[in-house]
Amino acid sequence: MIVHPIDPSQESEAMSSPSSTLSRPTLAFIGGGQMASAMIAGLLRAGQHGSSILVIEPTPDRRDHLEQTFAVRTAARADAQLAAAELVVWAVKPQVLRQALEEARMHLGTALHVSIAAGLPLKTLSQWLQSQRVVRAMPNTAALVGAGVTGMVAAEGVSEADRQLAAAVLAATGHCFWVESDERLDAVTAVSGSGPAYVFHFLEAFQAAAEAVGFDPATARELVLRTAAGAVEQAGLGEPFGDLRSRVTSRRGTTEAALAVLDARGTPRAIVDAVRAAYARGGELSRELSE
Repeated sequence: MIVHPIDPSQESEAMSSPSSTLSRPTLAFIGGGQMASAMIAGLLRAGQHGSSILVIEPTPDRRDHLEQTFAVRTAARADAQLAAAELVVWAVKPQVLRQALEEARMHLGTALHVSIAAGLPLKTLSQWLQSQRVVRAMPNTAALVGAGVTGMVAAEGVSEADRQLAAAVLAATGHCFWVESDERLDAVTAVSGSGPAYVFHFLEAFQAAAEAVGFDPATARELVLRTAAGAVEQAGLGEPFGDLRSRVTSRRGTTEAALAVLDARGTPRAIVDAVRAAYARGGELSRELSE
């Protein structure tokens, strides 16, 4: 398996990409929703065989969809097949994770566990799973198009080989990186986990603004999407965001007039406050879910 180890002390810089060659461990997903589907699709693109993936999913229509789309094995509930899994991905809502775990417990082998359930800290996950081979991860919805960003934090019992396996599986949906603690993963949740919603919120308002100056909805949407995509691609070249903004902003020009309104309305401060609110709520959820 070609995965470059990631130094936790370099969390902001070190990203891993999907490996061009992925070994084929037996994987199990508890829950077959959108995020599980995104991960499975990425794994298949990376060379994983559908027959080596088991999905525990109680909804019949969803099981049929998974089987037909990905040629994976499915089951309505945990059974003896689960014991063969080398890695188990817990892809259920945090409120039902403990129940799902109790139902699966007697069938769990010695797998590495990866939880993508938001808010549940490593200590709680390790206690519930009775294992220290636990990785907590926070992917975002861009995983659905292979452009996800996933933060990961490992319990003390996770070996280097375990880290490489977890990174290979999660990198199949985009970029992934390690952080050092639950608190740092809560910060990841506030930025990249919730971040797509901030962008969609902006795009929604931007489209409304384009319509307000006379464009029909379809044209407004296209203008907004193309403008945003071009700006992101330009920003990806590495120049500081502030420098790029300044270059577009001519003195006493149209852009300066627009940005003056955003500054006067406190938009930069509102964004900082929004991310801090998400971060604080993440800590609250961790405490609530762990009780």
